[in-house]
Amino acid sequence: MFALLLALGSSLAYGCADFLGGLGARKAHVLRTVMIAAPASLALELLLWPVLGASFAPATIAWGAASGVASAAAFALLYKTLAIGPMNVLSPITALVSAMLPVGVGLVQGEHLGPAGLLGLPLALAAVVLVSAGHGAKAARPSRTALLLAFGAGAAIALQLVFLHQAPSDSWVGPLIVGRTVSSAVTLAAAGLMFRRLGAEKPAYGISAAAGVLDSVANLLFLLAARSGDLAVVAVITALYPAGTVLLARGVLAERIYRGQLIGLGTAAVAVSLLALT
Repeated sequence: MFALLLALGSSLAYGCADFLGGLGARKAHVLRTVMIAAPASLALELLLWPVLGASFAPATIAWGAASGVASAAAFALLYKTLAIGPMNVLSPITALVSAMLPVGVGLVQGEHLGPAGLLGLPLALAAVVLVSAGHGAKAARPSRTALLLAFGAGAAIALQLVFLHQAPSDSWVGPLIVGRTVSSAVTLAAAGLMFRRLGAEKPAYGISAAAGVLDSVANLLFLLAARSGDLAVVAVITALYPAGTVLLARGVLAERIYRGQLIGLGTAAVAVSLLALT
């Protein structure tokens, strides 16, 4: 149950972070947003170091660095995806893709689900799809470019989560610090190489920093959840984060929530309840 609560907290934090990151990327080039978000995320993890502790064994550094490269790609692809929109379609697609790989890795590594879990897992994946439901021809349809970006962002997020999970269990926030250091360095280097193409628009500093901090909180909660529970269950619960993004998009941007999405939110609640029994 504790792992489930941590995963739900991670899901909520990811949903809020993605919404704010998408808003920030609408105001300036996506790299300008990530240039603020990634260092802000790193700053929080460094503050948590004395509190939670960290170790930096070779395996921690290797897996943390790999997660950092994936995180840099996820930041850029996801925020660009959400900036193109519509958020309430692309975010769930990204989440579904990001859930499938960790679930597969968990099952391959020998995790076993009881009857409730075997029912709850596909229900949770179905909920992610339903949350993205539009309303026939009247629904806003994403472009091919946006769909490709959404799939790429989902794959990058999945790899980041899998790499974090592979880090030694006694490393605490070590892999997060290494990962965010690498992702910040990659982002700043990319921004330097593309400086003339970033435009003159100033980034939304507060929104971008808040997105980075929330992303760091989400990563930490996921890591703690995966260490105390099954990766397959934790990953699919975390992947329900589009519910938060969709609700924020409704409240702030007035994006409409259709009946299918409401059914998806209800399905997610049932799925979480079943997975809690696993």
